[in-house]
Amino acid sequence: MPNSLSAKKRLRQNIVRRARNRTVKSSLRTQLRKVRETLAGGDIEKTEQEFRLVAIGLDRAASKSIIHPNRAGRIKSRLQNQIKVAKQA
Repeated sequence: MPNSLSAKKRLRQNIVRRARNRTVKSSLRTQLRKVRETLAGGDIEKTEQEFRLVAIGLDRAASKSIIHPNRAGRIKSRLQNQIKVAKQA
């Protein structure tokens, strides 16, 4: 447990920020799941619409340092490749 006032305040701030970050990460995982489900279902147009939303969310999370920018780019790249393969098939 923190003893000084500044440490107590830091703990309060960390709790609030952790909760905020968890909601963003959770919504990102939900959006990613939707993209993968529509991709597996074979609906390419719906997949592309969902992908655009995911890309925006990933970029926003990366800009706020909730996830690493390279991770956001890697996820987007892999999804784009999966969509491209599905279009060709």
